[in-house]
Amino acid sequence: MTDIGVEILVNGKLRRARVEPRLTLVDFLRERCQLTGTHVGCEHGVCGACTVLLAGQAVRACLVFAVQADGAEVTTIEGITATAPGASEPAPGELSAVQSAFRANHALQCGFCTPGFVISVTAFLRDNPNPTDEQIRDALSGNLCRCTGYQGILAAVRAAADSMSANKTE
Repeated sequence: MTDIGVEILVNGKLRRARVEPRLTLVDFLRERCQLTGTHVGCEHGVCGACTVLLAGQAVRACLVFAVQADGAEVTTIEGITATAPGASEPAPGELSAVQSAFRANHALQCGFCTPGFVISVTAFLRDNPNPTDEQIRDALSGNLCRCTGYQGILAAVRAAADSMSANKTE
């Protein structure tokens, strides 16, 4: 099999590599970029542990080949950062509103599923800043957690939405 050259902007840093066409995006991120926050779970797109933003859309990185991301921007959990209201630059070392809400609402336990949830919820709240509880439940249905139950996660999403709404009105 002939390797193919790819250029992918990962968390704001241009990554160039030659990859086999069958290399998944999750394996590219973990092995070539050393970004191990994106987890490999089911490898069938069911669990959501490998969720990343590809061109701004939440996708399962186990279902995307690295060559499909050529020329695109990818954001992993390592690239999710807080931005102060009205600021254009991230605040170094600060948790995003979603990350803070997960911590405050005990929406994580072992942490394996957490990066996928944080990425999914970040994209969801960007597109739906004032969701109903039913919309939140529907948005969470693509991610699996075996530890926490979902009440803490639901509460965290609600808290993040409320926090982000409050920051927009200030």
